[in-house]
Amino acid sequence: MRDERHDEPLSEAELELFFQYLHRYANHDLDQWLNLRVGDADSPVYVTLGRNPAPGSDPSCYSRP
Repeated sequence: MRDERHDEPLSEAELELFFQYLHRYANHDLDQWLNLRVGDADSPVYVTLGRNPAPGSDPSCYSRP
C-alpha cells in the first residue's frame, strides 16, 4: 500500500483510521516488537513498537490516542 501524497498532512479522518489500524495491529499482529524506518531518506524517523515501555522511561509518559 503506497500513498503518493507525502507532501501533505493526514486529514482528521485519515489520522483516526491510522490509530484504528495501529490498535488492531498491536492487538492481533505484534508479537514482541517491531522496528521501522519511515519518512524521507534524508530525514528518516525511527519507530519502535513494543509490548514494554522504552528502558528507563515512565509508562505514564505515553499518551493514548
